[in-house]
Amino acid sequence: MYDAVNDPYTYENSTVLVNRLDLRGQDELDAFEAEISSARAEDPLPEGLLDFSHYKAIHHHLFQDVYEWAGQVRTVRISKGGNPFCFPENIEGQAVKLFSDLSRDNYLQRLGTSDFSVRAAHFLAELNAIHAFREGNGRSQLAFFALLADRAGHPLTLDKLDPEAMLAAMIASFDGDEQPLVKMIQYLLGE
Repeated sequence: MYDAVNDPYTYENSTVLVNRLDLRGQDELDAFEAEISSARAEDPLPEGLLDFSHYKAIHHHLFQDVYEWAGQVRTVRISKGGNPFCFPENIEGQAVKLFSDLSRDNYLQRLGTSDFSVRAAHFLAELNAIHAFREGNGRSQLAFFALLADRAGHPLTLDKLDPEAMLAAMIASFDGDEQPLVKMIQYLLGE
């Protein structure tokens, strides 16, 4: 659950996000969101240039059946556990810079596994700190990253993914320690 003040994304006097099925219970919404985004993840992802527009298209693809604002940059400040994510007025600029850096780094292609893991962990840590969307950031990050890794010649073995360990690695990276995320990526690469 995110902390947000004066949140136009939620129902009045509630922390439940406004959704296409008008589900008012958090457990119901969580179950619906997980089911639908998992089903959408099985479909081919949108084609794109591995840029911010492509990332937003992936979020839209995964969450279009759940939220009207799927694929749109959030407009409210949010935090988790009291730790703020990128302010909405800075998201576009930070994301354009991050994805420009990715392009300049040739989308992490032609790197050995070790270098790929370190650079990919940094990219993911920065993308997570931006937290471009009101909800669905983690799933969008993972879908985008799997596509990036595949195109870079380092396909991930996602059936080995432990969601709790991945979350812990992402939290550590948000706190400035990218090593657990590097190790998680190496594990998913079969190292």
